[in-house]
Amino acid sequence: MASYAGAIESNREMAVTLIEQAGGQGADLVILPELWLSGYDVARLADDVKNSAEPLDGLTITTMRELAARLGIWICAGSIVESTPEGHYNTAVVIDRSGEIRARHRKQHLYPFTGEDVIFVAGDRDTVFVDDELGTVGVSICFDGDFPETARRLGAAGVDMVLQPNGYESAAAGYWDLLYPAAALANAQWWVLANQCGTNATSELLGASSVIAPDGSIEAQASRIGEVGAGQPEVVLVRLTERAAYQDVRAFAAALRA
Repeated sequence: MASYAGAIESNREMAVTLIEQAGGQGADLVILPELWLSGYDVARLADDVKNSAEPLDGLTITTMRELAARLGIWICAGSIVESTPEGHYNTAVVIDRSGEIRARHRKQHLYPFTGEDVIFVAGDRDTVFVDDELGTVGVSICFDGDFPETARRLGAAGVDMVLQPNGYESAAAGYWDLLYPAAALANAQWWVLANQCGTNATSELLGASSVIAPDGSIEAQASRIGEVGAGQPEVVLVRLTERAAYQDVRAFAAALRA
C-alpha cells in the first residue's frame, strides 16, 4: 500500500477498499502498514502527524471496528497517530471479528533518523494478548522489531505470532531481508509484516510485506520498490499452516531462552 502524504481521506478510502477486497477473498485477518493514514514523507511528517491525529474512538478506528464486524474478520489497523492529552503516539490497534478492540500497542522505539523521537511520545511496554483462535499474539511497530530484545521478550511471554505494521525504508532492505527471518527462527514465531511501498518527495518505502514462518522461511512476500507494479495497491493472501518441523524449531528456541 502506497499511502500519499497528507491525503487522509483518500488513504482511508483505499484502506477500506483493500480490506473489503481481502475479506471477500476469504482472509481471516488483515494487517495494514505503519502510518498508512498520514503517509510517511520525512520532510512533512510532523505536519501530517498533527493533521491526522485522532483518539481511538475517532473516525478511523471506529470505521475499522465497523468494518471488522461487518466482514466478520480480524483487522490489525496498521498504526495511526493517536491523539492523547500527553501528546501523539504511533499506535497499532487490533480488532476482533465482533469489532472489539483486543490490543493497543504504542510504538516504544521511535526512529530518530526521521525525527520520530521529536514528533511522538514513546510507548512504555510490550503488547501481548491471548485468544482462543489466534493463540498468543504480540504486537510491534517497525523499529520496535529491529531490536532483537523485542522478539526475545515476546518469546519469553509465549508469543506464537507477531503482528507488525511498518514504514520501512528501501535503504534498509538488508535489515528487512536478514533480521526478521532470523528473529522468527531464533524465537520460533510467525512474523506478519505489512510495509508501505512507494515514493514520496523525501522518502522511499521498501514494500516487500512478508509473512515469515517459525523456521525463518518466507511464506509470502509482496512487491518491493523498483519491481514492476510496486506501489500499486496489492493484497497478499497466505494460509498460516503448522508443520511438524516447527516443533523442533520451538524446542530449540526454548533452549535458547533457558
